[in-house]
Amino acid sequence: MTDPAGPWHRLADFSVLLDGFHALKHAVRFGAEIPVAVTTDRAATLALAAELAPDVTGALDALLTEVPESTYASLVPRPHPTAVAALAVRPSRAAHLERLARLPRTAPVVVLDQPRNLGNAGAVIRLAAGFGATGVVTTGTLDPWHPTVVRGGAGLHFATAVERLSVDELPPGPVFAFDAEGDDIRGTKLPDDAVLAFGSERSGLSADLRARADHLLSLPMRPQVSSYNLATSVAMTLYHWSLEGGVQDPAPPVGL
Repeated sequence: MTDPAGPWHRLADFSVLLDGFHALKHAVRFGAEIPVAVTTDRAATLALAAELAPDVTGALDALLTEVPESTYASLVPRPHPTAVAALAVRPSRAAHLERLARLPRTAPVVVLDQPRNLGNAGAVIRLAAGFGATGVVTTGTLDPWHPTVVRGGAGLHFATAVERLSVDELPPGPVFAFDAEGDDIRGTKLPDDAVLAFGSERSGLSADLRARADHLLSLPMRPQVSSYNLATSVAMTLYHWSLEGGVQDPAPPVGL
């Protein structure tokens, strides 16, 4: 049996780390190219797949290599409770940009304006994939493909288009930005081609994004409550959008 540690080390610097069973499951389900996958207990992982994700069990059977716990621990920065990890090829940026720019769209694009928390960014990507959003764009310095973000997104980066852009590079479409001083969202119908922009929990919208906005909206909130968690705000907004047309079936994975 070929030692997977060699290929892993050759690929790690330019691949996406899939940290845990659910990240690997979703990446397989949405067509990721996965050159190497490891587990400390192959039989247990396949049994888990048969219970929770029988549609990918065959693919995992072909992918997984069992390794000693010490080898697994040396490959990942923080061992996952499922003791499963893999490396995936990152989707084509050009293909993602094409998908984000394409009009008409059947679902909005979510923009996180200068987010700071890696886990929150991952949770938003997981939500966006669940609602069938066209993609998630971040501005600022946070890398939306950071391993902690991918872990928080449970591998669902491969189910939508995830990229980092400047405000000037945002996809086309009317920009609905969320701010405490905006109009109540309950009086607004969000179109499918909307660009939904959310500021950071600490500082809100940047001046550049605020200037780019076509509409300022707010979420209903009890007086004296400061703010919602970022992922909660995105979930409320996508649910509001979905009430008009339902969760869309997004385009198939691109650039793989």
